[in-house]
Amino acid sequence: MMQTDNPAALPVQDAAPDAGRHSAPVNAEVRRSLTGLDRAGLSEALSDCGVADRALRMRTSQLWNWIYQRGATSFDEMTNVGKELRTALAERYTLTRPEVSDEQISNDGTRKWLVKLDAQSAREVSPQIECVYIPETSRGTLCISSQVGCTLSCTFCHTGTQKLVRNLTASEMAAQVMVARDRLGEWPGGEERQITNIVLMGMGEPLYNFDNVKQAVEIISDNEGISVSKRRITLSTAGVVPMIERCGTEIGAMLAISLHGVRDDVRDLLVPLNKKYPIEELMDACRNYPGLSNARRITFEYVMLKGINDSMADARELVRLLKGIPAKINLIPFNPWPGSTYECSDWEQIEKFGEVVNRAGYASPIRTPRGRDIMAACGQLKSASERVRANKA
Repeated sequence: MMQTDNPAALPVQDAAPDAGRHSAPVNAEVRRSLTGLDRAGLSEALSDCGVADRALRMRTSQLWNWIYQRGATSFDEMTNVGKELRTALAERYTLTRPEVSDEQISNDGTRKWLVKLDAQSAREVSPQIECVYIPETSRGTLCISSQVGCTLSCTFCHTGTQKLVRNLTASEMAAQVMVARDRLGEWPGGEERQITNIVLMGMGEPLYNFDNVKQAVEIISDNEGISVSKRRITLSTAGVVPMIERCGTEIGAMLAISLHGVRDDVRDLLVPLNKKYPIEELMDACRNYPGLSNARRITFEYVMLKGINDSMADARELVRLLKGIPAKINLIPFNPWPGSTYECSDWEQIEKFGEVVNRAGYASPIRTPRGRDIMAACGQLKSASERVRANKA
């Protein structure tokens, strides 16, 4: 999404009324978008426009408000920012969002957007990711991606068939929320807030992109901007055990574990990462998760696969594994995708499985499949992006 080229240094006279120095306009073809930047990034941009150090904090707050609270798409909208500064910003930067290459709307109201990002180098083909909005009666959930592709190769997941292209930047993750709000008309003057919850359950493993995810969550949760509480942001991991404690102490969002198996032999097949971090280690990390309580339960995601992980013995073992962990279990009917060898468990079997878990005192809702007809359901996301490899000639 964001260009990384630095502006050329050509002097501009009186770029802003509070300028303490002057700096260069940028060729329009390489202007960088401010959409998705954190406060430090916006402050740097203002400094590049000649804003004096003493005014940076105020000016940064103004930009932050216009970009993240009001959804400005033009510097001309910023009526409390001086004309000279607006002109200087427009000469060097834009407020463009990533391009939506395709939008699909399910018959159940789920929306899936194929989002085209800017290339990070001359060698990179502009990658694409998918994000999904799921409207419900009491909330609206936006599922965003943290990587283009994935390294984990979970055998039941369509994204796992796409090799990792690259990590997303914090800006690119935050910008997915901006794009969704644009499409839903959610900014002031439009529809009331529809995105109440955000889940990092799209393409990629968030804990393999830790620093960028951490920064993106800070941008999204800032109460002077997009303002989605960290208690309404859920990060889903397949079980990168060494990063789980840091996730709790440094990110502070809600945690979801893609479990899907209760024995190592089964989970080794479904989630190959289990060979590196087996179930016992994963459960220990969950029991020691910072801030764990009944109010901050861990969600365990469990895709229901016919004849693989859906027996009553599996249900009882799941209860045993989770003993002592404040938890919620999401039972997910398998969502088929082209080429998959798995089948969804029979509905009656899913209900029996859920009863065992419920009787043990755990909430175990059966997730209603959403967006299956547009390949937007859990485990179905994939883009056509591919890594560009160096020419070995």
